[in-house]
Amino acid sequence: MTPEDLAKSILHALRALQVDGFISEFELPAEVTVERPKNRDHGDWATNLAMQLAPKLGLVPREFATTLATELAKVSGIEKVDVAGPGFINITLSAAAAGELAKQIVTSGSSYGQGDIYKGLKMNLEFVSANPTGPIHIGGTRWAAVGDSLARIFESQGAAVTREYYFNDHGAQIDRFARSLYAAAKGDPAPEDGYAGEYINQIASDVLKAVPNALSLSEADAIETFRANGVELMFGEIKISLEEFGVHFDVYFHENSLYESGAVQKAIERLRALGHIYEQDGAIWLRSTTFGDDRDRVVIKSDGEAAYIAGDLAYYLDKRERGFDRAIYMLGADHHGYVQRMMAMCAAFGDEPGVNLEILIGQLVNLVKDGEPVRMSKRAGTVVTMEDLVEAVGVDAARYALTRSSINSMLDIDLDQLSKKTNDNPVFYVQYAHARTKQVANNAASLGVTDEEFDPSLLNHSSESDLLAVLARFPAVMNHSAIERAPHLVARYLEEVAGAYHRWYDNCRVTPLSGNPVESVHRTRLWLNSASGVVLANGLRVLGVSAPERM
Repeated sequence: MTPEDLAKSILHALRALQVDGFISEFELPAEVTVERPKNRDHGDWATNLAMQLAPKLGLVPREFATTLATELAKVSGIEKVDVAGPGFINITLSAAAAGELAKQIVTSGSSYGQGDIYKGLKMNLEFVSANPTGPIHIGGTRWAAVGDSLARIFESQGAAVTREYYFNDHGAQIDRFARSLYAAAKGDPAPEDGYAGEYINQIASDVLKAVPNALSLSEADAIETFRANGVELMFGEIKISLEEFGVHFDVYFHENSLYESGAVQKAIERLRALGHIYEQDGAIWLRSTTFGDDRDRVVIKSDGEAAYIAGDLAYYLDKRERGFDRAIYMLGADHHGYVQRMMAMCAAFGDEPGVNLEILIGQLVNLVKDGEPVRMSKRAGTVVTMEDLVEAVGVDAARYALTRSSINSMLDIDLDQLSKKTNDNPVFYVQYAHARTKQVANNAASLGVTDEEFDPSLLNHSSESDLLAVLARFPAVMNHSAIERAPHLVARYLEEVAGAYHRWYDNCRVTPLSGNPVESVHRTRLWLNSASGVVLANGLRVLGVSAPERM
């Protein structure tokens, strides 16, 4: 019996009490929350539903809980129901009912943990979107890992997700990049506000190979040549880095297309028709204070140049016109001041901030090695890049480490710890648990232990009960991580699964001791072993981390 099955049984019990006239007719809750008690002496699962509903029904919570407990005790698979304190209901399942979950998980396979809370919803998830002026730094690498994992979580809950990269090929940063390449090609120092590093020298050299006469052109034409070719080369490297990191984008959206296609003007006219655009001092303004912004925003400057927000307006409208119900932007820690104006923009278009438009802000990442911060990059000279991290610890360890902490907190990554092949390394701990499930299955097969028999009542050891309870929580963890936009909940949960599995492995044998016959309990435990492997593999896949069969 899963927590979902138990929640349905509680709803059925409430309906029975209505039919019997014990409680009045009222709209039953859409769902019931059951949780694992901290103290195992209190049973397998607990709910405070009676305390929540009693005031609405004019009943004493503990008396209502007692009546509900009596009704629940009639349910097949529930061994005992107790009422504690002011009205907590503690439920103990029979070993057979609890153990049945193992077979359900194995039968469900890769679909275990999936839900439908976002069924039919079209989401546009934009993340990384690093400017093509240099390799992806460690902050962007965090967004690559978190964003891709979040997309996988949304998809597991029924959403149709488009992963989008906003390619900033318009504006002052690209101009500085082009001038930096031009300077490097001539052997001059980088401009004061430009970019430097080995990668700049390499791209400048590559441009000269592609266009040998670039330096013989006029300065304006030469800079344009380095801009066009340099951006293409840099972005090509960014794409390769992302693909090697296991992150695949469905759409690479070019900012420049918003200006070339007339999308900016279209957005302005849409907002003008809605009454939110006005002209003053020769400039075009968005009346964003109407929607909570601290000041109105210039969209087109008095010199005719588009302000930064002009592209934002056009880009958001473009996403909505492409049919996306929700546009989710994942931005770096330096974009906090950006949120208010973006939400005002959303409201100006007649949409609901926080629903049609969401903005997630991620905090910084620090790398530590030998107890000291890692500040320099062999490649870029100034920042730590995605390639640096992958080279140091590998893709799996990098992705896992970057997703196992809340995006709302700064993250310190210990490179020494991530390189260890011990349980001190979280990703090794989880991956090793999965590999162990495969090793156990292989050993069982060699000794004639098959899954042809399943008697869930035999899964009665305390470590088996604990493991089953942890495995039962996976669908709820996936649901919660989707709602909270929190992939780290999955990573932390997998560490719980690994811990419970290792403890079970130490206490319960799937294979008989030498010379002893294979018994029903061994065959049944093989199902629990397989169920553990399914959950570990499903969870690791959501994080974009491999589930090795041998380590």
